[in-house]
Order: sequence, then C-alpha cells, then structure tokens
Amino acid sequence: MKGNDMESIQADIEAVYRRESRRVLATLLRLLNGNFDLAEEALQEAFVEAVKHWPARGIPENPRAWLVSTGRFKAIDQLRKRGRRDASLQRLVETLDDQDADWEAPSVVGDDRLRLIFICCHPALSPEAQVALTLREVCGLTTEAIAAAFLVPVPTLAQRIVRAKNKIRDAAIPYEVPGPADLASRLSGVLQVIYLVFNEGYSASSGEQLMRRELSAEALRLGRLLHELLPAPEVTGLLALMMLHDARQAGRVNSDGDLVPLDEQDRSVWDQAQIQEGARLVTLALTGRAPGPFAVQAAIAALHAQAPSADDTDWAEIVGLYNLLLQMQPSPIVELNRAVAIAMRDGPGVGLELIERLERDGALGSYYLLPAARADLHRRAGQRDLALIAYQQALDLTQQQTERRFLVRRMAELD
Repeated sequence: MKGNDMESIQADIEAVYRRESRRVLATLLRLLNGNFDLAEEALQEAFVEAVKHWPARGIPENPRAWLVSTGRFKAIDQLRKRGRRDASLQRLVETLDDQDADWEAPSVVGDDRLRLIFICCHPALSPEAQVALTLREVCGLTTEAIAAAFLVPVPTLAQRIVRAKNKIRDAAIPYEVPGPADLASRLSGVLQVIYLVFNEGYSASSGEQLMRRELSAEALRLGRLLHELLPAPEVTGLLALMMLHDARQAGRVNSDGDLVPLDEQDRSVWDQAQIQEGARLVTLALTGRAPGPFAVQAAIAALHAQAPSADDTDWAEIVGLYNLLLQMQPSPIVELNRAVAIAMRDGPGVGLELIERLERDGALGSYYLLPAARADLHRRAGQRDLALIAYQQALDLTQQQTERRFLVRRMAELD
C-alpha cells in the first residue's frame, strides 16, 4: 500500500474511532455486565485489530458491528483465561457464548449510549458522580475537560470517577434499563449529562478549537431521542435550548477561526429553520405542565436568536426570565448572566456593581467569564485601565486558545 493510501486509511480509522468508540464501549459494557475495565480493554484490543487488518481488507460496511464482535471475542478470550480461577467469570463466558449476533436487547430506551447514561445516573451514586462518570465513560470527555465543566480541581474529579466505579462494583449495581415507572425520576441527572456534553462541544474548555461539533451533535442526537421517549417539558426545554444555541454556530467564529461575540455576529448565517423549530419547542415547553430551568433558559436563547439585530434584543424580557431562573435555580453563574443582562438594559455601571458583589462572594473565583464580563463592561463604560486589568485576569484563567486570542485582541484594541 502506498504512503498516501496508508495515511488515508489511518485517517479513516481515526474517524471511525471518534464516531463509534463510545457507542462500541456502551454496547460492550452492557454485554459484560458493567465491567468497565474489561470493556475498555476489549475496546482497545478491537481497535488494535482494526489497525492491523483494515488497511489490507478495507473498512467493513458496518464498522461498529465489526468492532463490537471483535471486542466481544477478545473479552471471551480474557474471561476464559481468568475464569479458571473465578466461577463468576466462567458464568459470564457462558452468557457471552450464548448470545447471538443481535446485541440490541428489547428495551424502553432503544440506544445503547442513552441506555448507559441512565445506568450511570443510578440514584445510588451522588449527582456529581453520575454526571462525571457518564461524561468520562459514555461520551469520552477527558478528566480535564470534565473538571473544567464542574469548576473543580482535576484530582478531585478523577477521584470522583474512581469512587463511582468502585461503588458500582462493590454495590453490584445492575446494568439494566430502568422501567417506565422509574425513568422520570432518573431524568434530572440525564438532562445534566446531555447538556454538559453539549456545552463542551459548543464551547470547548481547552484546546485550539472553540467548538467540538461532534460532541454538540451527539448531545443533540441524544436529546432528540430522549424527547421521543419522554416528551416532558424539561426534556423539550433542553432540546430547544441546544437547538437554538447550535443554530448560531456558523456565526461564532470568522474565517480565521477567531471568536466573534454575539453582538457582532453575522445573523444571516444562522440556521433560521432550526431557530424556528427551537422557538416552537420553547412554546411547547413553557405551556406544558411545570416548566423548569431548561425551558426558561431556552426562552432566553430564543429571544437572542429571534432578535433581528443586537440592538433589537429585548433585554427587559431577558432580565425578567433571569429573575425567574434565579428563583428556580439559584446559582452564581445565573447571577452573573443576569448582571450582564441588567447592564445591557440599564447601563454598564449597574452591571459592574452586581459583578463586584459576586466577586466578593468568591464562588466564581476560577471562572474566567466573571473577569471577562467585568472587562467588557469597563470597556463599554470607557474605563480603559480597569478593562485591561480585568482582561488579563480572564486571560490567566482560560486555557481555551480561541478565547485567549479573543481576549488578547480586545486588549490590543484598548492600547
């Protein structure tokens, strides 16, 4: 095989890994009764085999099925070796041997990754552990990216994931789909997981690229599937929120890959059809029984997306919605967003007073958007020196390269 052909097939295999690895892992975990270590080992061995054989034979028509089948046989081989000393492992070998080629067991949830999210969000785990474990094992986010999403140190997050796995193992938590009566009670954790995955795709916590479209697309896919299964107001609200944000993706960076703030974006490149669909879902969510925080956030996103221009944004309505959201879900991040909205309605001085109060509370000490918001309001108020100080503080707190370039550009504009 020529060098260029080899490079092409390697790139194709890498694309398959990005697209399919978490789905394959989810299926292997189900087949292996939730044995994380064995499933991850089987996944890696399956891709090793793919790298060996696909360059000569070509990528199979259904690479996911090939990888699951290969991983399953690799797991059986490992279990047979270990099962000589462990009767429970031998029983698992027998179960795997008896399975036919159809690994899609009947279930209320018809997707392995969504099924695994529900399983990882088992109520025996803390809410923080549920979200962290699912993001790591189902969605493939790095520990560093999850820690950034949680605003916690990386070692703390890593221990949280380890403890969650140990809890599942020690408590023998079954890897089974919750029945219809239990699905609703497990919904809160699932919604958090899907939204955090979307956020990591919409605005990556680190790296060169602002967006990781594969993650936001996956979150949207899971959100649509969940909405089909459980069209509750908050599920509808979450789907609407993600659709409305995603509809603006094309305007968020320029041709050089640099960040474009919302008020400077070219709204003609936004996906108007998706905005209309998102707005329809917002109405559906708000008129349903007991709309919650996601429905309110979606209503805010709809006001931004439907405004003909930045100047036409209904900031008074947005402030009112943030007031409602703060009652539903008290949070320093909601308070920060509300402060910015009030500044846009009443002037930067009012917003700066609210942000300074948040800074004294200290809850957002490592959140770069706090000094970034303060810097922008100082800039709008003509307070150059204070703006430069705040931009530097924000720069020191973010590792996302696109955002760093934006902050540097803002500082240069003030010189």
